[in-house]
Amino acid sequence: MENTSPEMPADEFLIKPVAYYRGPFGSKFGIPRQSSLARNIRGRIVFAKPYRVPEALRGLEGFSRIWLVWGFSANKAAKGEWQPTVRPPRLGGNAALGVWATRSPFRPNPLGLSCVEVEAIEGMDILVRGADLMDGTPIYDIKPYVVYADSYPDARSGFAQSAPQPRLKVFIPEHLPFTEEQRRQLTEVLSLDPRPAYQDSPDKEYAMPFDGADVRFRVEGDVLTVTDYCSFRY
Repeated sequence: MENTSPEMPADEFLIKPVAYYRGPFGSKFGIPRQSSLARNIRGRIVFAKPYRVPEALRGLEGFSRIWLVWGFSANKAAKGEWQPTVRPPRLGGNAALGVWATRSPFRPNPLGLSCVEVEAIEGMDILVRGADLMDGTPIYDIKPYVVYADSYPDARSGFAQSAPQPRLKVFIPEHLPFTEEQRRQLTEVLSLDPRPAYQDSPDKEYAMPFDGADVRFRVEGDVLTVTDYCSFRY
């Protein structure tokens, strides 16, 4: 018997955002490469108008974590482009692996999956910590994290068996106008080294949109120094 894939109507699986994520990252650059790597990062899930129904949140207060199914809205993959092999930053960008063995955003269907901590529920908004999402990211579904079904401590994780450790010491000059919370968030994020794996030049200055500002920094050795801050807000 011939093994063929079923052809489904193009509109069979049309999905639409139920909510959007609001957070401090204004671009892909600088976002932690997995959720929960930067727990101090706070964000807010804002439901779209048709789904701002209080009954839909009933019982969610009993869960400390949720799964988010979301879209890579800022990637070329969102336009139908994808690659069968990718070079994970975790491996320094030197090894090519199959896309199904990675969490690369360049996939046939540009969907992401993140587990985030629920900090509070304010009206129809969900306040979360540790999201690896860009501001404005569309969220297609939300499901509660269930420990007995979702946790497998003994599972093999290939090339990503352990969480990446902070590798940079971060120096933020006192005169830069960051709040204490912003300093904690920036230190946590920048210590993970947001630079592309193939870039390591002490002469290069990097810019990262963060919480309504343009944060600039340089890296020399294992020390990252924030050099400037320019607010986008007027």
